[in-house]
Amino acid sequence: MDWLTATDALTRKLDPKHVSSRKQGGGQVQYVEGWHAIAEANRIFGHGAWARETVELRQLGEPRETEGKFRVEYLARVRITVWLDGPPVVREGCGFGQGIDRDVGQAHESALKEAETDAMKRALMTFGNPFGLALYDKSRADVGVDASPADVERAVAIMAAATTVEALTAAWRALPQHVGQDERVKAAAAVRKTHLIQNKEAA
Repeated sequence: MDWLTATDALTRKLDPKHVSSRKQGGGQVQYVEGWHAIAEANRIFGHGAWARETVELRQLGEPRETEGKFRVEYLARVRITVWLDGPPVVREGCGFGQGIDRDVGQAHESALKEAETDAMKRALMTFGNPFGLALYDKSRADVGVDASPADVERAVAIMAAATTVEALTAAWRALPQHVGQDERVKAAAAVRKTHLIQNKEAA
């Protein structure tokens, strides 16, 4: 794996099926689950090409007991290091975790895990869309499904085969949205439209 190949994967859209949501503050918060972020790091970087290190784990105050349950809070800082071609790339993220349980030990464990996972996801997020970066854009422009290479190849061929501007427009509109909006397909349609207009003017 090299950075050129990894960058292609990191700039692809975030598939909506990998986005979860939960209620928070009277609204809905969307996020990528921790296990999926780890799976994506293994897929994109390679199992032996990245590492996670918890560099700070700090308890915030003392456990508080409310209605028979203990509330524990932790702050974590996690460092992600990726070794591909060239020098290692290091990113860090901070995360917060809260544990609530009748057993104070379980509350600590829950808060620790949540803080570490949150920090890891924030560090990985800086690498690109598959780790949830796309969710920070309110327009959600990079949340969707990328066209497959085969779909793009077929669409480009269809654009090139159009014999009139009207036929080209109709063919482009008939494509699935995620295919028609692919930059390579739009470029092929634009080139073909220019040629058709030039040929018509020259006739």
